Amino acid sequence: MDRFRKPRMRMVETQIKARGISDVRVLKAMQTIPRHLFVDEGLIEQAYTDSPLPIGEHQTISQPYIVALMTQALDLKGRERVLEIGTGSGYQTAVLACLADRVFSVERIALLATQARRTLDALNIYNVAIRVGDGSYGWKEEAPFDAIITTAAVSAIPRYLLDQLVPGGRMIVPSGGRDVQTLYKLTRSKENPEEIIQEDLGGCRFVSLIGESGWRK
Repeated sequence: MDRFRKPRMRMVETQIKARGISDVRVLKAMQTIPRHLFVDEGLIEQAYTDSPLPIGEHQTISQPYIVALMTQALDLKGRERVLEIGTGSGYQTAVLACLADRVFSVERIALLATQARRTLDALNIYNVAIRVGDGSYGWKEEAPFDAIITTAAVSAIPRYLLDQLVPGGRMIVPSGGRDVQTLYKLTRSKENPEEIIQEDLGGCRFVSLIGESGWRK
């Protein structure tokens, strides 16, 4: 029996649905994916609280609401190829894998990539490819992508990533300073692929992207 089922359902109702997340597929994915398997054992009782949690290597698993907000903004229908920058614990990856055809995820820290792969495999989530590298450059060999999500803050919108979006594709990215950022939805115009339509989704706080489009350390 899953003793975390009730806390997970309560998380979705009180932290996510109550704040305006209405995409039925997103809500179902977050009711299904066991967040407690993606946190350190010592924090397992806090897995469904309304906050980010440390996962080691100076990284965090995002607040559940932020995961839902970013995922809903991608407007996934089930046939998409999605690029994720920053695998982290693999929780956001797992949610995406429920909603898209294929997920390609880039993680800078090899230990986190290995742990995420192990957890995803344990959950029989096999439509995810993970590689270690600088997420600033995306995954050119697998481009283009229908959607891109960046789970670490950038100092400027990475051109490499925008170039890997299909016309009509969406990218969700936190951009700004190291302490506080703005979450943006960028849509590449179908009619004019050189045009990028920008939407402000509100303030946020993410760990920094280390790499070409982020910070050196």
